[in-house]
Amino acid sequence: METGSQRMADGFRKRGGEITRIEAFVDAAFAFAVTLLVISVDAIPESRAELVEALKGVPAFAVSFAMIAWFWYGHASHTRRYGLDDVPSVLLSLVLVFLVLVFVYPLKVMYASFMQWASGGFLVARYKLASTDDLRFVIVVFGLALGSMGTVLALMTEHAWRCRVALGLDAGERIATRLYALSWWFVPGVAFLSILVALFVPAVEGHPWTHALGGMVYSLLGLQGPLIAWYHRRLRARERDADDPHAPDPASMRG
Repeated sequence: METGSQRMADGFRKRGGEITRIEAFVDAAFAFAVTLLVISVDAIPESRAELVEALKGVPAFAVSFAMIAWFWYGHASHTRRYGLDDVPSVLLSLVLVFLVLVFVYPLKVMYASFMQWASGGFLVARYKLASTDDLRFVIVVFGLALGSMGTVLALMTEHAWRCRVALGLDAGERIATRLYALSWWFVPGVAFLSILVALFVPAVEGHPWTHALGGMVYSLLGLQGPLIAWYHRRLRARERDADDPHAPDPASMRG
């Protein structure tokens, strides 16, 4: 497979050239998903009070938009790095489009509910949580949304790894590919843990915050960076040992 020579900011050679039809379709689908978030407002505000109420939904929209943009950027970057337009890549791209269109509303419901809780009811969510079971249901659906989309991008990266010889990935690109795969697999891992907590961990009487433990699990995504850095060191050490198995470990050398 022919590879490009132009290097991108992340060190990859740019293999994705002109925008393909599937890439254009994915872009359009993500743009439509964002449009669905905007038009979810019932009507144009007709008074100052209605405008204020509408503006209270901006924080939830902003976070939902950022989430959708994150997955869109992940797909766009993947296309630029690897330039794959084969059957597995097309199918996984279509699955990603399906998932983002199905789960666009659950994403906003989750963030709107969180904003309402965090603001003490000031940022009113249109979705009414009538019971703890409603909250757990929202957390589970959100976990399915986030986890499934993360899984698709992880599978796309794993497919690129299997095509590493045909793509002509150099040593640095191979290490980065493994890191990107780990990064995306981390997302469904946290989402699955959140679902388990929401379904099976009981709330503590007198401590309302324990009802949202499933959602708090997503704070573990903050460990994603340190975990990837640790795995990066391991991969670099493995590459170094493969080049020269008798070379000393720089970390053990003293001046």
